[in-house]
Amino acid sequence: MKKSIIIAALTVFFFGSVSAQQDVIIDIERSSIKWQGSHLFNFGKHYGTVELKEGHFLKADGQITQGHFTIDMNTIGNTEGNFSSDLVDHLKNEDFFDVTRYPTSTIEITNVTYEDPQQLTLTADLTIKGMTHPIQFQANQDDESKEIHAHFIIDRSLWDIKYGSRSIVDVADHVISDAIEFEVTLIFK
Repeated sequence: MKKSIIIAALTVFFFGSVSAQQDVIIDIERSSIKWQGSHLFNFGKHYGTVELKEGHFLKADGQITQGHFTIDMNTIGNTEGNFSSDLVDHLKNEDFFDVTRYPTSTIEITNVTYEDPQQLTLTADLTIKGMTHPIQFQANQDDESKEIHAHFIIDRSLWDIKYGSRSIVDVADHVISDAIEFEVTLIFK
């Protein structure tokens, strides 16, 4: 009898916990990731997009608790007006993202803190070129439009993307900033 009560209690707890979690799929067709890189000592900038391959958040009690996103690095492109296939090819080769060896990058949301119902602080593990480093950034959530917007900057040298980095280039005009800026819009299905 005692064993039956324990099993019943565990069953209620397990199924109650599972039903409280919601898997929220990201609409990859309507979501976007924009990037921007620049020279360090002049006004030259490059910017473009890269596409999500898949993504989802886990929610519990209406709040995001975790998430996982896969980025298709083969879709990296520039949108600065004068499209350059040379630039795109260079970004895809070994000097930058080496997409032949590393066709995807991932972001694994590991912790979410709500500052208020719309403002979140997210901690994540970002994997690029097989290397994982933690990042933290702010995001704004709009439940009505089912969107999340985030803007953050990473230091590309942490992921061994050192082409034109100030740590290896002596000529100031050719130094590329180690900072890559991202502007992300995620739309829930």
